[in-house]
Amino acid sequence: MRQKLARVIGGVAMMALVAGGAACSSGSDDTASGGDACGNKIAFFGALTGSSAALGINENNGVKLAVEQYNKANADCKVELVPLDSQGSPDQAPGLAQKAIDDEKLLGIVGPAYSGESEAAGPLFNEAGLVTITPSATNPTLAKQNWKTFFRAVGNDLSQGPAAGNYIKNVMKAQKVYVIDDQSAYGAGLADEVKKILGPVVVGSDKVQGDGKQTDFSAVVTKVKAAGVQAVFYGGYYQEAGLIRKQLTGAGVTAPLIAGDGVNDAAYITSAGQAAAEGTILTCPCQPATEARGNFTADYKALNGTDPGTYSDTAYDAANILLAGIKAGKTTRPALLEFVKGYSGEGVAATYKFVEGGELDPAQVKVWAFKVTGGKVVPDQEIPKS
Repeated sequence: MRQKLARVIGGVAMMALVAGGAACSSGSDDTASGGDACGNKIAFFGALTGSSAALGINENNGVKLAVEQYNKANADCKVELVPLDSQGSPDQAPGLAQKAIDDEKLLGIVGPAYSGESEAAGPLFNEAGLVTITPSATNPTLAKQNWKTFFRAVGNDLSQGPAAGNYIKNVMKAQKVYVIDDQSAYGAGLADEVKKILGPVVVGSDKVQGDGKQTDFSAVVTKVKAAGVQAVFYGGYYQEAGLIRKQLTGAGVTAPLIAGDGVNDAAYITSAGQAAAEGTILTCPCQPATEARGNFTADYKALNGTDPGTYSDTAYDAANILLAGIKAGKTTRPALLEFVKGYSGEGVAATYKFVEGGELDPAQVKVWAFKVTGGKVVPDQEIPKS
């Protein structure tokens, strides 16, 4: 699926393309708040409520900013943002996907945000020809399903997992590591990649239940304590990670916790408690959102009242890719899909060019380590690719 360069957009010029150029096509008399609408819609698909909502809200707020900026620049032909609250649940994803598919004015989706819901909804989107750009679902198998409508605005766990493993081995120099995962498509896949890198350094592994189904982790905590490890890796999301960290600390386990992007949120600190969370290492196939190019951070904070969080910037970029296509007159699902497939340009978080399976060009992928310091998640360092 490697495409020739379709459009070259430098830095904040992505927004210039959205703001100027070909007019979007009018196909509706619908109105939007504060101005006219052409009837065109995009959606955010992810958790907006429930135990996994913090990351979804980060992303939805980035999409909101992109749409607001677009509509200010195109007041005569606005785009409507449709929120699709999955609660991060694969069980809810198919019904929500069908709701999106049935809305003929809905041209593209930012999301699904999580790997499990992406697995459940992807076949439906593919059959309907409805393009999706996920800002955060990182399971590598998603790009191997022959879905023509799947695109990913971040690196996958084949980049994040080895980077996390290399950080544990080369930066932390841990000789004994315990690996835990939540059995989700994302968590188990990420943990497996870490185990491949660490090899015999992994002295034990275990599985727990995610999605708020388990709160007592005493059994695994006992095993970790008995193993006398120097580090614990967790593949899963922030709610369970926080509880595990809290219970490890309560049992006297001082080995630091390392986890992936599903835990890379301030909500993890709330779940664990500030004292227990201190020193946790969190990886992400992304740069710090507050280091995004241009005025993104200031604009995001002005709209949402808070600094951008994990994947706020990639969600913003994913939305702007869809909006650039709409601005260019690609106002049917097949036309917008072809636009995204051939897209090449620079956003606030990264440079985007999609290759086989809808993956982001690996040359553009960065993996960062973040650290919980003083009750906040702060950037630690970019992790070398090898």
